[in-house]
Amino acid sequence: MYDVVIIGAGVSGTASARALSAYDLKICVVEKAEDVCCGTSKANSAIVHAGYDAKPGSLMAKLNVQGNKMMPKLAEELDVPFNPCGSLVVCRDDEDQEMLQELYDQGIANGVEGLKILNREETHAMEPNLADEVTAALWAPSAGVICPFQLNIAYAENACENGVEFRFDTEVQEIEKIDGGYRLITENGPIETKVVVNAAGVHADKFHNMVSADHIHITPRRGDYCLLDKTAGDLVTRTIFQLPGKFGKGVLVSPTVHGNIIVGPTAIEQEDREATATTRDGLDQVISVSARSVKNVPIRQTITSFAGVRAHEDGGEFIIEELKDAKGFVDCAGIESPGLVSSPAVGEYVKEIVTGILNPARKADFKATRKGILDPKTLSEEERNALIKENPAYGNIICRCEKVTEGEILDAIHRPLGAKSLDGVKRRTRAGMGRCQSGFCSPRTMEILARELKKDMSEITKCGKGSGLIVGKNKELQ
Repeated sequence: MYDVVIIGAGVSGTASARALSAYDLKICVVEKAEDVCCGTSKANSAIVHAGYDAKPGSLMAKLNVQGNKMMPKLAEELDVPFNPCGSLVVCRDDEDQEMLQELYDQGIANGVEGLKILNREETHAMEPNLADEVTAALWAPSAGVICPFQLNIAYAENACENGVEFRFDTEVQEIEKIDGGYRLITENGPIETKVVVNAAGVHADKFHNMVSADHIHITPRRGDYCLLDKTAGDLVTRTIFQLPGKFGKGVLVSPTVHGNIIVGPTAIEQEDREATATTRDGLDQVISVSARSVKNVPIRQTITSFAGVRAHEDGGEFIIEELKDAKGFVDCAGIESPGLVSSPAVGEYVKEIVTGILNPARKADFKATRKGILDPKTLSEEERNALIKENPAYGNIICRCEKVTEGEILDAIHRPLGAKSLDGVKRRTRAGMGRCQSGFCSPRTMEILARELKKDMSEITKCGKGSGLIVGKNKELQ
């Protein structure tokens, strides 16, 4: 029997796993997909929110601000790209400045530091490409952007190095109460545990409702995005928000840590929890609404569009607690935006609940740091030449758009919880994330995966079961 089983390997689940791995506990993370970061955590705005948007006194506000303050040190410990670029919430009408003041007051109440309301001249001086109609803005210097894939993967790798077990391709189908804990019925057999942490994203209400009479309900909200080429990377240098509405923070225009510009998201409620296909209407909305804050967005430089599904609980609040009528079952549900920035604080919050239940001893040998994949582009020419001389794989460019080498892909495959698919390699190294969107590099990446995993090319997938790419050999097809 495990001490703790965590359902879900997104940022909330893996942040909780990392925090709990500092204790003498037998922990397992179960994930229905083939890798970490396959759900909401892989398709979001990548924003480290300052914390002015959530209502004062809410758990969402508390963990947002706490997570924001933790993020710089965490990014350093886990070797994750982070840019504390700040953010602007812009308004186009003098009458709307009252809403800016409300956001400012909320931020001050939440403990956000450095907030300032800027006039028209100050705002346009900071970001010259703002729409001419912008009249004022709320400046939040503590906001930033991070790489959501690398943060999620780093949590998981660090937890793994500290003894946490991960079971992928393992969907939880039922949960039963047993003496001393719970039995999870999965597609790969039963798993027994003393404590369950329910970090299942858009499916968290399903598991909650299996064990509790006090039901919750999550509505999937799809967010469509456009990602622009790096040639558009100087459009804005800070995250540009519009005034938030009923369905969230609205369409933003923001730099990424990798030099692109991201535009989006929409907030479209839907029934299907797995539907992440973009729609023409959704992308049209992204394009038209973004023009209200930033002029001349070069949307023709879009290299890809994508959508993610957020887990909006009816109460609009994070639910992180041990259930009153299901002792030992800990919810980590309704973690929508600002879930990414809140994740380190979410992990600590879950840790306090679980250690309060189990009262474990703290490990003497917990390792808090993790080293990411070496990027030769960050080295001097002399250092790069020395690296290639030592390991020629770092001189073999596989992805021309992002200049990703075979050495980086080999590292991605063989490190803890290594990549097993094209998407696994992509999220770890950016091979396939450039202008051609893997049009040239995918066959070579597949060859490396097949060779290193000792599989046939036909067994290599895009993102796990059901996503095979090869159906046969040319001369065998009629």
